[in-house]
Amino acid sequence: MRTTVIQQQTQKQIVVIGGGVMGVCSAYFLAEAGHQVAVVEQRSNVAEQSTLGNSGILSAGAALPWSAPGLRRKILAGMFNQEAPNVLNARFSPSLWRWMRRWMAEAELQRFRSHTHQMQRLASYSQDLLEQIQQHFQLDFEQSPGLLRLFRSEAELAALAPTRELLTECGVAHQLLDETAVRLQEPTLAGAGKLAGGLYFPDLGSGNCTLFTKQLKAILQGLGVQFHFDSTVSAIAPQGAQVGLQIDGDLLLADAVVCAAGSASAQLLRPLGLRLPLQAIKTYTATAAVKNYEVAPQMAVLDDSYQVTMARIGARIRLAGIAEFGAQDLSLDDKAMRTLLKVAHDWFPDAANFNSASFWCGHTPMLADEVPLIGHTGASNVFVNIGHGGSGWSMALGAAKVLADQVSGRAPEVDLDGLTVARYR
Repeated sequence: MRTTVIQQQTQKQIVVIGGGVMGVCSAYFLAEAGHQVAVVEQRSNVAEQSTLGNSGILSAGAALPWSAPGLRRKILAGMFNQEAPNVLNARFSPSLWRWMRRWMAEAELQRFRSHTHQMQRLASYSQDLLEQIQQHFQLDFEQSPGLLRLFRSEAELAALAPTRELLTECGVAHQLLDETAVRLQEPTLAGAGKLAGGLYFPDLGSGNCTLFTKQLKAILQGLGVQFHFDSTVSAIAPQGAQVGLQIDGDLLLADAVVCAAGSASAQLLRPLGLRLPLQAIKTYTATAAVKNYEVAPQMAVLDDSYQVTMARIGARIRLAGIAEFGAQDLSLDDKAMRTLLKVAHDWFPDAANFNSASFWCGHTPMLADEVPLIGHTGASNVFVNIGHGGSGWSMALGAAKVLADQVSGRAPEVDLDGLTVARYR
């Protein structure tokens, strides 16, 4: 076995495990803090797993837990519906059932409020950081302003009061619109079907997450960050004052390690005594080329009934959503694809070639409370940045900056209550 030792230079020598948007953002702020950083990724480039299928939604208004009041009723109502936001896979395991019971318990109003505040702290912070980075580097990642959350029924609007109160508490700019105002805000909805109203979020709404991650990678390479692709970390273990990583039969020693490996993180962290309720939830996207620009949406849209998002990404429209529980494979579920296409045809039937859309599915790692886990693991110089769920990009930069501050021994600019490993110790 070969042993590679990273020699001490400026500040710490840090390895980030994972080349998704979380790992790349973590590497950015670590490099900015003066550390020497290397990113280890098992695929051949950054953004080739969960980030590749990102919804494109980039808005603090969308950074809300899926586990909201009324969740249990919605799941039961959708079990026999051929078009529903959730799919329960027949290959249920006892561990998944325990996780789902815990997840549904988090929908209790007080827990939902607490988790929303925690996510919004990161999302608002991320938005500020993104504006700074975008302006400094003059990035263009096909971003568009505005997000509309659409409601099909008066009952959905009536149930919105607690969420609106929370958004106001968190300082998220938003406006409640009636049907007429929604259609004026997004004129391409003029011919759409039944619409009770909507919530309008004026800030940044969507963009191309894969493109953003690759642009950030190019910036990092200019800063001297090394990327090691086609490399799999099989184990992490403290080695005195350093940390050892087993990488394809070799041992790499570094001053600190950041685990941002998505679904693989739980297995890597278990030998360190950290047992996390992290589940890989299967999610879907459909991406179609715009065919009629005059009727294609100009801003991002979230269908509240089906929890499906629609984001304009350049000359394409991406639909994303559907949570499939219990699926280990990457086969496409007919029910999930039907739901995505139904939502597309309901709101923007002539905007794109939806019937020839390309479908994608992948696993989104999610903790039962849906709040990210950031910072020190309790094991010597091993840190984590995981569990961001479906709102990951909206929180990515904020989580990464908090992580880099902790690694650097600085006080983060965001309250860490509920975001650290302490909640699992």
